Amino acid sequence: MEELEMKKVLVVLIACLFAFGVTSVYAADHTLRVVHLSNTNDEDYDGALVFKDYVEARSNGKIVVEVYPGAQLCGNAGECYEATQGNIIQVHQMTIGGISVAFPELQVLDLPYMMDNDAVAEEVLTGPFLNVLRQYVLEKGGPRIMTMTNTGGWRNIANTKKQVKTPADMSGLRIRTINSPLQQTLVKNLGASATPVAWPEVYTSLATGVIDGSKNGITDIVGMKFHEHIKHITLDGHAYMASLWIMNEDAYQALDDEQKRIVNDGFRHLGQICFAFPKRRAIEAYEEFKKAGGTIYVPTAAEKDAFRKAAEPLKQWYTDKYGAEGAELLKAYEAAIQDAEAKLAEELKANM
Repeated sequence: MEELEMKKVLVVLIACLFAFGVTSVYAADHTLRVVHLSNTNDEDYDGALVFKDYVEARSNGKIVVEVYPGAQLCGNAGECYEATQGNIIQVHQMTIGGISVAFPELQVLDLPYMMDNDAVAEEVLTGPFLNVLRQYVLEKGGPRIMTMTNTGGWRNIANTKKQVKTPADMSGLRIRTINSPLQQTLVKNLGASATPVAWPEVYTSLATGVIDGSKNGITDIVGMKFHEHIKHITLDGHAYMASLWIMNEDAYQALDDEQKRIVNDGFRHLGQICFAFPKRRAIEAYEEFKKAGGTIYVPTAAEKDAFRKAAEPLKQWYTDKYGAEGAELLKAYEAAIQDAEAKLAEELKANM
């Protein structure tokens, strides 16, 4: 009996040692909590899943990635930014307006009618200008901008009440913005009232009439079911919906060189998804919007010029508000756009 009990103890001990050994071999060195405020129908979620799959596989499980869509760990851009700075979460996806709560100068990317198409925008966001913004934020004690992508295509004017063809048609509309001075000033310049509303509260605000519309892309409008209330979209394309994926700097520096390479590669994979999916999903989204009774209007050249003219003072407003630093960022942004346009023109010429 005593021998049998001893054997049982040995079996348990060996099992514990084996379990400990397996845990030691495969235990993660790092856990990266990735947060985005949109839902699981959004390209940000798809990009985050691709990032998770790549990083966990290539690191042999030494880096675990936990993805939290929606307002699970933080409820708005300000809360999420603070949680990232505090290393409570390690990675967060933010719009330009979102990060403006900490770095308002980055609203340079929200200046209206600066870029004309996706090709130019993708060149700008993945080129040297990315590092200009990364270093600017790091030098001010902020997080590391890992990559910039797209989140929802282009911003267009969308509302529940009427078809907008010119800035004059904006009168009387309450348009949702985030807590971004530039976006609020743009809405006012176009003749509407700017109403800041957090992203998770937009649907309810549309349903209850707190706001009459928003400035979003079609995939966000349909993905978040805003089209249950929004019935009019004007494709003015006033701003490219740039997305910044920020990472806590201490969490990044805690990685060894190989792990940093894997994480950076993972963000490249994420970017490919986030640039591509809005274009593909826009096809079904526009169809869904029309089936729900929505109307889509494309401004004429003259009408588009009227929107540009109304928004023209925003550059001066930006440089007046943000001084020399803002002027330098605007200069770098404009140079990046010119370089992108020149590069694409050369590529087209070579293909003629």
